[in-house]
Amino acid sequence: MVNNKSGGLNFGKLTEEDVKYQYITPAIENAGWDKSQLKFEFAFTDGKMHIKGQKGYRGAKKRADYLLLYKPSIPIAVVEAKDMNHAFDDGIQQALGYAKTLGIPFAYSTNGKSFMEHNRLTGEVKELSMSEFPSPETLWQRYKKSKNITPEEEEIITEPDYYDPISKKKPRYYQRKAINRTIEAIAQGKNRILLVMATGTGKTFTAFQIAYKLWNAGMKKKILYLADRNILIDQTMVQDFKPFEKVMTKIKHKDLDSSYEIYFSLYQQLVNNNEHEKQPYQEFSPDFFDLIIVDECHRGSAKDDSQWRRILEYFHSATQIGMTATPKEDKEISTTGYFGEPLYTYSLKKGINDGFLAPYRVKRIGLDVDLDGYRPEKDKVDINGKLIEDREYNVLDFDRKIIIDDRTKVVAQKVTEYLKRTDRFGKTIVFCVDQEHALRMRHALINENQDLVAENDRYIMRITSDDVEGKRQLDYFIDTDEKYPTIVTTSELLSTGVDCKTCKLIVLDNNIESMTKFKQIIGRGTRLRPDYGKYYFTIMDFRGSTKKFADPEFDGLPEKDDSGDGNGRGGPRGPRGPKEHDEQAWGPGEKYRVNDVKVRAILEKNLCFDAEGNLITENLISFSKDNILNEYRSLDEFIHHWNELEKKQAITEELYEHNVFLEELREAAGNDDMDDFDLICHIAFDKKPLTRAERANNVKKRDYLNKYEGVARKVLEGLLDKYATDGIGDLESIEFLENDPFRQYGSPMKIAKEFGGKSQLQNALHDLQREIYAD
Repeated sequence: MVNNKSGGLNFGKLTEEDVKYQYITPAIENAGWDKSQLKFEFAFTDGKMHIKGQKGYRGAKKRADYLLLYKPSIPIAVVEAKDMNHAFDDGIQQALGYAKTLGIPFAYSTNGKSFMEHNRLTGEVKELSMSEFPSPETLWQRYKKSKNITPEEEEIITEPDYYDPISKKKPRYYQRKAINRTIEAIAQGKNRILLVMATGTGKTFTAFQIAYKLWNAGMKKKILYLADRNILIDQTMVQDFKPFEKVMTKIKHKDLDSSYEIYFSLYQQLVNNNEHEKQPYQEFSPDFFDLIIVDECHRGSAKDDSQWRRILEYFHSATQIGMTATPKEDKEISTTGYFGEPLYTYSLKKGINDGFLAPYRVKRIGLDVDLDGYRPEKDKVDINGKLIEDREYNVLDFDRKIIIDDRTKVVAQKVTEYLKRTDRFGKTIVFCVDQEHALRMRHALINENQDLVAENDRYIMRITSDDVEGKRQLDYFIDTDEKYPTIVTTSELLSTGVDCKTCKLIVLDNNIESMTKFKQIIGRGTRLRPDYGKYYFTIMDFRGSTKKFADPEFDGLPEKDDSGDGNGRGGPRGPRGPKEHDEQAWGPGEKYRVNDVKVRAILEKNLCFDAEGNLITENLISFSKDNILNEYRSLDEFIHHWNELEKKQAITEELYEHNVFLEELREAAGNDDMDDFDLICHIAFDKKPLTRAERANNVKKRDYLNKYEGVARKVLEGLLDKYATDGIGDLESIEFLENDPFRQYGSPMKIAKEFGGKSQLQNALHDLQREIYAD
């Protein structure tokens, strides 16, 4: 305890940590909360991943000072702490924001003298003394009363999670919200539930925890997991649902065995094509299943007259949970019409901002033939001697009605150029118009990558539904430890349900008219794997499909399509020929093909999106200048702020949060050798930039290093050389001493002694930074 001169307590000198340790934690513990119910500095996000060059760095995590748990799976309150220079209720807005995000009913703020309580169930706020903080049982009883939870329902709601002591995997905060809301809704009698969670956010893990808790509580003993693709079933069984392995089975050959408890099945295994015959699912009684989980429920099960829907209607008494990243609404298909409005939604945008999903870059490439169209000269015949109909063909026709060989070649060249600049072994999916186009694209990519194909012919593979060998390679493609295949071409097969965590590049060379399909395809890249060098993913768009990012439906509610054909293909058709061109006699798979039309890439744009997913203005430099000037009104103010900060990356993070993307700016400015400092000064304050090498040489010319000798001088000279090539990063931490070329001088401790100790070494680094940026 700190005493003032008069002998009284000097509360103003107590830090927030002092107040927590001396006053807040004891008050909470005295109310009956044991250590298993208290989480200190609880981080519930990972911190948004920011892109820097080919790598990334994390932003700050969101942390609650205290998370209070009634049971290990039931968070019930958050407490935000302040020091005694603040009022006791200064943190209530922050606590309330965390409580809303986490789905927690009670929020508290305190400075160690009093508590402010906000009851989100009733809206009531009140002040409490430090001795009046409620016990766990008090808060739980208030929650139960507000929600009208019966003792029978309470037993189900409080069922523990499944916990694997080996993986130690626990639900993230949004998964916890989805799990608890679902369990509570089912316990209280709700039988149709829709959960909407962005691709890559763990829908199957969430589904498993829901199924396990209901099964273990004895409420749902017979469970059916439905999907329409084998990979969705197989991945789920060997991964998230593996704890059920002794009681689960996969239905094959339409063979139904009633002795199991957990069933996995394709829709196709439960129906016959002949609607007049007895259906396989009718081998079970209508009340056989207690719970049905429908994966990717936006597809067949959402259509009123589908055979798949009949399965769900037959087992109508079962609780049915639909799970999807992309609910769909049009004239014939309605996900919400069957399952109801989403009980919980976790969007792509939220996942990126929380740091659980990968951010993305967009590279849009315009080909002259796509932008201008192609019209054959009179009496033009294709390579097979067939007369080509005289009309203008455009991007909707290419590879669907007419093949231009050089167009395929240019796409393959551009993809290869990008991979050579970044990572030739970065997993890549190229989405094509159809299976035949995917085969031709594979051949074109092979020709552009002959060196790597010669090393391993699986470097580029086609994976489509009719390619048996390609489908065999799918497991290798999605395996994080397998190098091959690296590039795959596909049409529909990989557009959904394929969990390729290391996919770095998605190439769009198909016409995507459905928002649902667009979302699903983009979802192939959203997994984050920094441990495998994946900090973000790139979308390379040849057909303008990424314009759908501007659609308000992209990250919102299900697409509404009242004008379409029932397959998500509503809206204007775009520039086309007269309608009869679509209705001409056209043989199955028959296309014109020409090999004497030259194609060029005439437009390339690197597009930047802000934190809300909105496209930033085309004039990136002007837009960025305005945002920098909003933060720093003058060059002097910026330089002062730069020099004051020990870690310059903090400025990069601040600017990123205000939509200033330095890597994209550096590319737009056309100078890769500019330091972040010079780039900002140049863009915002019109100051002539110096290269990193010029700044390093200026330090040497000023004989700044003469005051050091021996190893100390060699270390600083080496740092200047590294700065000239790599930037300021190594000067912000002494960890560089463990790497070449510095390890030749001995251990970090030994090197620090050459400077007089660790603190003197750090002072030398700070002085060197100031010297680098001196005028």
